[in-house]
Amino acid sequence: MHGNAMKRVNMSKESQMRAAINQKLIEMGERERLKELLRAKLIECGWKDQLKAHCKDVIREKGFEHVTVEDLVAEITPKGRALVPDSVKKELLQRIRAFLAQHSAL
Repeated sequence: MHGNAMKRVNMSKESQMRAAINQKLIEMGERERLKELLRAKLIECGWKDQLKAHCKDVIREKGFEHVTVEDLVAEITPKGRALVPDSVKKELLQRIRAFLAQHSAL
């Protein structure tokens, strides 16, 4: 196999594995628990307030009548991802790994 074909196979396997993990998280109710944990952690660290302030800045800058929801999402999404603290990402990753270790029969 050539490099690109090999990459596609690996990406395909990776996406299948992600889908299987996601399915298991959903089936066992862990996905909802992780979402609640994430929501609480983001509020706790001030992420929600920072994003709210950024939204207000974007609306003020562009003018309320000129901003669409799509514009706002496009502006806010990268900023929101960048503002998630590493500690929160690590905690979620640890929780997912622990879950997978407990339910390794994927």
